Amino acid sequence: MELLYKVEDKPPMATSILLAAQHLLAALGAIIAVPLVVGGVLGLSTQDMVVLVNAAMLVSGVVTIIQCRGVGPVGIRLPCVMGTSFTFVGVAIAIGFEHGVAGILGSALVVSLVMIIGSFFMPVIRKLFPPVVTGTVVTLIGLTLIPVAVDWIAGGQVGQEGYASISNLMIGFFVLFLVIILSQFARGIFAASAVVIGILSGFILCALLGLVDFTPVREAALVALPSPLHFGLTFPISGIIGMSIAYLVTIIESTGDFLALSDVTKTKLTGKKLSRGILCDGLGSALASVFSTTPFSSFSQNVGIVGMTGIASRYVVAITGLMLVLAGLFPVLAALIVIIPLSVLGGAGLVMFAMIITAGVNILAKTQHNKRNGIIIAVGIGAGMAVTVRPELLANLPDFMQVIFASGITTGSLVALGLNLLLPGREVEATEDEESADLAQA
Repeated sequence: MELLYKVEDKPPMATSILLAAQHLLAALGAIIAVPLVVGGVLGLSTQDMVVLVNAAMLVSGVVTIIQCRGVGPVGIRLPCVMGTSFTFVGVAIAIGFEHGVAGILGSALVVSLVMIIGSFFMPVIRKLFPPVVTGTVVTLIGLTLIPVAVDWIAGGQVGQEGYASISNLMIGFFVLFLVIILSQFARGIFAASAVVIGILSGFILCALLGLVDFTPVREAALVALPSPLHFGLTFPISGIIGMSIAYLVTIIESTGDFLALSDVTKTKLTGKKLSRGILCDGLGSALASVFSTTPFSSFSQNVGIVGMTGIASRYVVAITGLMLVLAGLFPVLAALIVIIPLSVLGGAGLVMFAMIITAGVNILAKTQHNKRNGIIIAVGIGAGMAVTVRPELLANLPDFMQVIFASGITTGSLVALGLNLLLPGREVEATEDEESADLAQA
């Protein structure tokens, strides 16, 4: 797909705000879900839950802006949305039961050094990702997100009341078809903003049908100020060890997201750029701990928006970051987005996530079609999908191994990386000097 706006382009402000809203709608639910899940399981008070959620939105916005715009050696300078990561949910709950929220945040703060230090080795790690591995990882990102979109269309989780009801399915597919029609047949701003138009249309339809509960909007506070160190910080050894594993997993997942983003934005991802992105990830997680919320990573779902709309401007997504800051300071704004029915988000999500699969397939299409690469692709994707569709496979493994392999993206990435290193005939990635030469010629 041709890019309507490239990474360095700056669309008109009104257009940028509309396009930025698409990324906000796609990300906000996931950003607040992590603190809600962790806080809910730990039985936190309403006041403490509000602190967790508001901090998540505020810090997500700040880190997104830095990731997009860049501050010195920090930030990948691509259209990347940052937010709280589900990778940390299991570890955070385990730490929280024994050491409280202070133990979660203190452990996360200390271990953010793993990601910060690891960022300086990304030029070496980048060379481990030739196209056959990169394509496998990117394809897996899309494949593992598809079940999420399907559950959204159905209205929640399997077994939940109303799951896959006719009304949910009709609303989800209404949004899906509207997004497809706008993307394919509309022109200009209507095609570029297909996602936000589809979601708003679905929301209005649900409101007219009486399917939207406006109670959270009425109950939301108008203004919420940040509460740094609200829960305090403690540093349990067991928590630090658990968080270390989760951070290592996050490095792999974020690397996959950045690789996917570089492909859909048609930019070269050098080791140096990757270092800046991972460094921002680590510093953002440290900031999250100080401001009283859980650690961060890049958001895969927003890569799909870039691929589908052709809007690769990092300045547009920086505006999304500003919107997240405002949502953190004015919870009533966030509440308006939170009440959007899942079936509406699912209709748009299915297209967005499938576009990530397309990006992965495009990368794989450029690799040599031989037996060696076929095995890497097949086994890597097979392993990743195995733990995605049947997480019970991990039930009898030690806890630390369950943390590592719980993510299909991480499992598939590790398998693809291992096979690429072990099987004869390995491709060698370009060195940093060669990458610089390629950029100079471009």
